[in-house]
Amino acid sequence: MARRSSWGCPTDVKALGKILAGSPVTARVAPFAIFLALTFFQGRFGAASAYWLYLAKSLAGLWLIWEMRPFVPELRWAFSGEAVLVGVGVFALWVGISGEWTTQNSLWTRLGFSAPGKFIPSWDPPEQFGAHSVLAWLFIVTRILGSTFVVPPLEEVFYRSFLYRYVASQEFLSVPLNRFLPWPFLATAFIFGISHNEWLAGILCAAAYQWLVLRKNRLGDVMTAHAITNFLLGLWVVTRGAWQFW
Repeated sequence: MARRSSWGCPTDVKALGKILAGSPVTARVAPFAIFLALTFFQGRFGAASAYWLYLAKSLAGLWLIWEMRPFVPELRWAFSGEAVLVGVGVFALWVGISGEWTTQNSLWTRLGFSAPGKFIPSWDPPEQFGAHSVLAWLFIVTRILGSTFVVPPLEEVFYRSFLYRYVASQEFLSVPLNRFLPWPFLATAFIFGISHNEWLAGILCAAAYQWLVLRKNRLGDVMTAHAITNFLLGLWVVTRGAWQFW
Protein backbone atom coordinates (compact mmCIF):
# COMPACT_ATOMS: atom_id res chain seq x y z
CA MET A 1 0.00 0.00 0.00
CA ALA A 2 1.29 3.46 -0.90
CA ARG A 3 2.39 5.55 2.06
CA ARG A 4 0.18 8.62 2.54
CA SER A 5 1.29 12.20 3.11
CA SER A 6 -0.15 14.76 5.52
CA TRP A 7 -2.42 15.91 2.67
CA GLY A 8 -4.09 12.51 2.68
CA CYS A 9 -2.65 11.65 -0.76
CA PRO A 10 -0.18 8.91 -1.72
CA THR A 11 3.43 10.10 -1.61
CA ASP A 12 4.02 8.71 -5.10
CA VAL A 13 1.62 11.21 -6.68
CA LYS A 14 2.35 12.51 -10.13
CA ALA A 15 4.93 15.23 -10.63
CA LEU A 16 2.41 18.06 -10.87
CA GLY A 17 0.62 16.84 -7.77
CA LYS A 18 3.88 17.00 -5.85
CA ILE A 19 4.47 20.55 -7.00
CA LEU A 20 0.94 21.66 -6.09
CA ALA A 21 1.19 19.97 -2.70
CA GLY A 22 4.29 22.00 -1.85
CA SER A 23 2.56 25.36 -1.36
CA PRO A 24 -0.99 26.73 -1.04
CA VAL A 25 0.10 29.56 -3.36
CA THR A 26 1.42 27.20 -6.01
CA ALA A 27 -1.71 25.06 -5.82
CA ARG A 28 -3.87 28.07 -6.72
CA VAL A 29 -1.56 29.96 -9.08
CA ALA A 30 0.33 27.34 -11.10
CA PRO A 31 -2.71 25.76 -12.84
CA PHE A 32 -4.00 29.19 -13.88
CA ALA A 33 -0.53 30.25 -15.05
CA ILE A 34 -0.14 27.09 -17.14
CA PHE A 35 -3.59 27.61 -18.68
CA LEU A 36 -2.72 31.24 -19.43
CA ALA A 37 0.59 30.26 -20.99
CA LEU A 38 -1.19 27.85 -23.33
CA THR A 39 -3.54 30.68 -24.29
CA PHE A 40 -0.55 32.72 -25.42
CA PHE A 41 0.27 30.17 -28.12
CA GLN A 42 -3.22 30.15 -29.66
CA GLY A 43 -2.95 31.37 -33.23
CA ARG A 44 0.85 31.58 -33.14
CA PHE A 45 1.17 28.73 -35.63
CA GLY A 46 -1.42 29.82 -38.16
CA ALA A 47 -5.08 30.76 -37.86
CA ALA A 48 -6.28 27.19 -37.40
CA SER A 49 -3.92 26.66 -34.46
CA ALA A 50 -6.11 28.93 -32.32
CA TYR A 51 -8.84 26.29 -32.46
CA TRP A 52 -6.73 23.19 -32.05
CA LEU A 53 -4.78 24.73 -29.20
CA TYR A 54 -8.01 25.74 -27.47
CA LEU A 55 -9.10 22.11 -27.63
CA ALA A 56 -5.75 21.00 -26.22
CA LYS A 57 -5.86 23.77 -23.60
CA SER A 58 -9.33 22.69 -22.47
CA LEU A 59 -8.22 19.10 -22.03
CA ALA A 60 -5.13 20.29 -20.18
CA GLY A 61 -7.35 22.48 -18.03
CA LEU A 62 -9.46 19.49 -17.00
CA TRP A 63 -6.30 17.67 -16.00
CA LEU A 64 -5.06 20.70 -14.04
CA ILE A 65 -8.36 20.96 -12.16
CA TRP A 66 -8.23 17.25 -11.34
CA GLU A 67 -4.66 17.55 -10.06
CA MET A 68 -5.26 20.68 -7.95
CA ARG A 69 -8.53 19.51 -6.39
CA PRO A 70 -6.97 17.61 -3.45
CA PHE A 71 -4.94 20.67 -2.45
CA VAL A 72 -7.61 23.38 -2.88
CA PRO A 73 -10.50 22.50 -0.55
CA GLU A 74 -12.63 25.46 -1.68
CA LEU A 75 -12.65 24.06 -5.24
CA ARG A 76 -16.11 22.51 -4.93
CA TRP A 77 -19.11 23.35 -7.10
CA ALA A 78 -22.18 24.67 -5.30
CA PHE A 79 -25.61 25.75 -6.52
CA SER A 80 -27.85 28.51 -5.20
CA GLY A 81 -30.47 30.96 -6.35
CA GLU A 82 -27.99 33.79 -5.93
CA ALA A 83 -25.56 32.00 -8.26
CA VAL A 84 -28.21 31.80 -10.98
CA LEU A 85 -29.19 35.46 -10.57
CA VAL A 86 -25.59 36.66 -10.65
CA GLY A 87 -24.73 34.43 -13.61
CA VAL A 88 -27.68 35.62 -15.69
CA GLY A 89 -27.18 39.23 -14.60
CA VAL A 90 -23.51 39.27 -15.56
CA PHE A 91 -24.35 37.78 -18.95
CA ALA A 92 -26.89 40.55 -19.58
CA LEU A 93 -24.32 43.10 -18.45
CA TRP A 94 -21.61 41.66 -20.68
CA VAL A 95 -23.65 41.79 -23.90
CA GLY A 96 -25.47 44.98 -22.91
CA ILE A 97 -22.47 47.24 -22.36
CA SER A 98 -21.23 48.74 -25.59
CA GLY A 99 -19.51 51.88 -26.72
CA GLU A 100 -16.27 53.28 -27.99
CA TRP A 101 -14.64 53.19 -24.57
CA THR A 102 -15.78 49.79 -23.39
CA THR A 103 -13.17 47.58 -25.07
CA GLN A 104 -9.43 47.81 -24.65
CA ASN A 105 -8.74 48.19 -28.36
CA SER A 106 -11.04 51.21 -28.62
CA LEU A 107 -9.95 52.60 -25.25
CA TRP A 108 -6.25 52.74 -26.13
CA THR A 109 -7.07 54.27 -29.49
CA ARG A 110 -9.21 56.97 -27.88
CA LEU A 111 -6.50 57.76 -25.37
CA GLY A 112 -4.03 58.34 -28.19
CA PHE A 113 -2.14 55.08 -27.99
CA SER A 114 -1.95 52.65 -30.88
CA ALA A 115 -4.40 49.83 -30.47
CA PRO A 116 -2.70 46.72 -29.05
CA GLY A 117 -2.52 43.71 -31.29
CA LYS A 118 -5.17 41.07 -30.74
CA PHE A 119 -3.96 38.50 -28.24
CA ILE A 120 -5.44 35.71 -30.33
CA PRO A 121 -7.26 35.77 -33.68
CA SER A 122 -11.02 36.30 -33.69
CA TRP A 123 -12.84 33.07 -32.88
CA ASP A 124 -15.14 32.36 -35.84
CA PRO A 125 -15.23 28.62 -36.65
CA PRO A 126 -17.77 28.92 -39.50
CA GLU A 127 -15.55 31.49 -41.19
CA GLN A 128 -12.40 29.42 -40.65
CA PHE A 129 -13.71 25.94 -41.44
CA GLY A 130 -16.92 26.56 -43.36
CA ALA A 131 -20.50 27.01 -42.18
CA HIS A 132 -22.07 23.80 -40.82
CA SER A 133 -18.82 21.87 -41.21
CA VAL A 134 -17.95 19.18 -38.69
CA LEU A 135 -14.84 21.06 -37.57
CA ALA A 136 -16.77 24.30 -37.11
CA TRP A 137 -19.24 22.59 -34.78
CA LEU A 138 -16.49 20.69 -33.01
CA PHE A 139 -14.77 23.92 -32.04
CA ILE A 140 -18.03 25.73 -31.21
CA VAL A 141 -18.96 22.94 -28.78
CA THR A 142 -15.39 22.85 -27.46
CA ARG A 143 -15.46 26.58 -26.76
CA ILE A 144 -18.82 26.44 -24.99
CA LEU A 145 -17.87 23.43 -22.86
CA GLY A 146 -14.41 24.76 -22.10
CA SER A 147 -15.65 28.19 -21.06
CA THR A 148 -18.43 26.60 -18.98
CA PHE A 149 -16.62 23.84 -17.11
CA VAL A 150 -12.89 24.58 -17.32
CA VAL A 151 -12.46 28.35 -17.19
CA PRO A 152 -14.63 29.07 -14.10
CA PRO A 153 -12.78 26.80 -11.62
CA LEU A 154 -9.34 27.95 -12.75
CA GLU A 155 -10.19 31.66 -12.80
CA GLU A 156 -12.23 31.71 -9.62
CA VAL A 157 -9.60 29.87 -7.61
CA PHE A 158 -6.96 32.32 -8.83
CA TYR A 159 -8.88 35.60 -8.61
CA ARG A 160 -11.46 35.14 -5.86
CA SER A 161 -9.70 32.63 -3.61
CA PHE A 162 -6.04 33.52 -4.04
CA LEU A 163 -5.57 37.06 -5.39
CA TYR A 164 -8.28 38.78 -3.33
CA ARG A 165 -6.94 37.34 -0.11
CA TYR A 166 -3.25 37.58 -1.03
CA VAL A 167 -3.59 41.32 -1.65
CA ALA A 168 -4.86 41.51 1.92
CA SER A 169 -2.21 39.28 3.45
CA GLN A 170 0.60 37.00 2.32
CA GLU A 171 -0.85 34.57 4.86
CA PHE A 172 -3.90 34.50 2.62
CA LEU A 173 -5.41 31.31 4.03
CA SER A 174 -6.01 33.19 7.29
CA VAL A 175 -8.32 35.63 5.46
CA PRO A 176 -11.94 34.38 5.44
CA LEU A 177 -13.63 34.27 2.06
CA ASN A 178 -16.52 36.35 3.43
CA ARG A 179 -14.40 39.24 4.73
CA PHE A 180 -14.99 42.43 2.75
CA LEU A 181 -11.77 44.35 2.18
CA PRO A 182 -12.05 47.48 0.00
CA TRP A 183 -8.54 47.55 -1.48
CA PRO A 184 -8.40 43.84 -2.42
CA PHE A 185 -11.95 44.13 -3.77
CA LEU A 186 -11.04 47.01 -6.10
CA ALA A 187 -7.64 45.62 -7.07
CA THR A 188 -8.99 42.19 -7.96
CA ALA A 189 -11.87 43.66 -9.96
CA PHE A 190 -9.48 45.92 -11.89
CA ILE A 191 -6.99 43.14 -12.70
CA PHE A 192 -9.78 40.80 -13.76
CA GLY A 193 -11.29 43.53 -15.91
CA ILE A 194 -8.15 44.48 -17.81
CA SER A 195 -7.43 40.83 -18.52
CA HIS A 196 -10.44 40.93 -20.87
CA ASN A 197 -10.94 43.02 -23.98
CA GLU A 198 -14.33 44.08 -22.58
CA TRP A 199 -12.60 45.78 -19.65
CA LEU A 200 -15.56 47.71 -18.24
CA ALA A 201 -17.88 44.71 -18.28
CA GLY A 202 -15.03 42.68 -16.82
CA ILE A 203 -14.60 45.01 -13.84
CA LEU A 204 -18.32 45.03 -13.07
CA CYS A 205 -18.45 41.26 -13.57
CA ALA A 206 -15.60 40.76 -11.10
CA ALA A 207 -17.35 42.94 -8.53
CA ALA A 208 -20.53 40.88 -8.84
CA TYR A 209 -18.64 37.61 -8.56
CA GLN A 210 -16.69 38.83 -5.52
CA TRP A 211 -19.93 39.95 -3.86
CA LEU A 212 -21.30 36.45 -4.32
CA VAL A 213 -18.25 34.93 -2.63
CA LEU A 214 -18.58 37.38 0.23
CA ARG A 215 -22.26 36.56 0.64
CA LYS A 216 -21.96 32.78 0.48
CA ASN A 217 -18.52 32.39 2.13
CA ARG A 218 -17.55 29.73 -0.39
CA LEU A 219 -16.25 29.52 -3.94
CA GLY A 220 -18.68 27.00 -5.38
CA ASP A 221 -21.52 29.45 -6.03
CA VAL A 222 -19.35 31.85 -8.00
CA MET A 223 -17.98 28.98 -10.07
CA THR A 224 -21.59 28.13 -10.94
CA ALA A 225 -22.43 31.78 -11.68
CA HIS A 226 -19.37 32.10 -13.90
CA ALA A 227 -20.31 28.90 -15.72
CA ILE A 228 -23.87 30.16 -16.32
CA THR A 229 -22.55 33.47 -17.65
CA ASN A 230 -20.15 31.79 -20.05
CA PHE A 231 -22.70 29.22 -21.20
CA LEU A 232 -25.29 31.88 -21.98
CA LEU A 233 -22.66 34.00 -23.68
CA GLY A 234 -21.69 31.04 -25.83
CA LEU A 235 -25.30 30.52 -26.90
CA TRP A 236 -25.59 34.25 -27.63
CA VAL A 237 -22.44 34.21 -29.76
CA VAL A 238 -23.57 31.24 -31.83
CA THR A 239 -27.20 32.23 -32.31
CA ARG A 240 -26.48 35.92 -32.97
CA GLY A 241 -23.21 35.52 -34.83
CA ALA A 242 -21.63 37.82 -32.23
CA TRP A 243 -18.17 36.31 -32.59
CA GLN A 244 -16.49 39.43 -31.22
CA PHE A 245 -17.31 38.24 -27.69
CA TRP A 246 -15.11 35.20 -28.27
